[in-house]
Amino acid sequence: MHKIFVIIAVVIIMLSLSGCENPKQNDNFSLKDACEGRFLIGVALNTQQVGGTDSLAQSVIKKHFNSVVAENCMKSEKIQPEQGIFTFEDADKFVAYGEANNMFIIGHCLVWHSQVPAWFFVDKNGNDVSRDTLIARMKNHIQTLVGRYKGRVDGWDVVNEAFEDDGSYRQSKFYKIIGEDYINLAFQFAREADPDAELYYNDYNMAKSAKRDAVYEMIKALQYQGIKVDGIGFQAHLTMDFPEVKDMENSIVKLSELGKIMITEMDLTILPWPSDQITADVSFRMENDPKYNPYPNGLTEDASKEWTNRMMDFFTVFLKHHDKISRVTVWGVSDNQTWRNNWPIEGRKDYPLLFDRQYEPKPVVDEIIKIAEGTN
Repeated sequence: MHKIFVIIAVVIIMLSLSGCENPKQNDNFSLKDACEGRFLIGVALNTQQVGGTDSLAQSVIKKHFNSVVAENCMKSEKIQPEQGIFTFEDADKFVAYGEANNMFIIGHCLVWHSQVPAWFFVDKNGNDVSRDTLIARMKNHIQTLVGRYKGRVDGWDVVNEAFEDDGSYRQSKFYKIIGEDYINLAFQFAREADPDAELYYNDYNMAKSAKRDAVYEMIKALQYQGIKVDGIGFQAHLTMDFPEVKDMENSIVKLSELGKIMITEMDLTILPWPSDQITADVSFRMENDPKYNPYPNGLTEDASKEWTNRMMDFFTVFLKHHDKISRVTVWGVSDNQTWRNNWPIEGRKDYPLLFDRQYEPKPVVDEIIKIAEGTN
């Protein structure tokens, strides 16, 4: 009898060591493991995280994510703050970080109306440059940046936020000086610099049918002309009221006809929105009011559950359509460093990401893992 107990004990130990335990009880199980074969799980990184000074973030990044995107270090004001003077130090570190951790690397972004250096659109007298001059500057900027990381950056957000919510073209300097063909020129220049990199269009509020349809027609026209557009970045800066889950699902299905869908820049604010205008425009600002900052000391239990349920509604849709979606990227590692803490009202304290201020996973992380594994 003693020998039987010994044999049973040995078998139990061997099964444990061989990794046969329930993966949900394995501390090494992660979001990227659960979503493997469905889509990549990405995260935006800031310079502190890439440089290692945000040490608490490191284990979270490496455990849970298999794709990274540059939060700010590749935007034009950082890359070329003065004409002809390129500063690649932070971007070099970002790319090296992604390579060292075997991640799918996204460059963000090549052409955007915001966070552009002041010199980009004007001559020495402060007047708008000519169409030809701006095209030449755009080409040089794109091809210098993309060319530097040729074969190392897997995909680029080439053009960012070219449309208004009503489907009209945003009246940016790129549009006013060059015209709507600045978009196809940007994609052409990027393709010339790295023919093998994936090239994306990226925008927010595409659950709105007018904007979705405008983007659809624009990309369809580009592809008809033979211009390479591999996919569409569907920015997911969400509120508790917008968008309707069904509207977002309909837009994902519609836009997937043209290429890969990436859910990008995902975060979900729990805070009341202070305006009738739902936007992700970084220039949008509102006056401070305590009623728009209701959780300065942490979420209530009810608010936390409501937020979890809302986030899960979207992830359920993403997993349902995993055949159309290649990547889901959250816009930051933890609530401690989200841009939403101070936007659109300075000083607000928000809770929009998957990990809390102590870099601990919120309950939603386990829920995502469970549903991805088919246990819910």
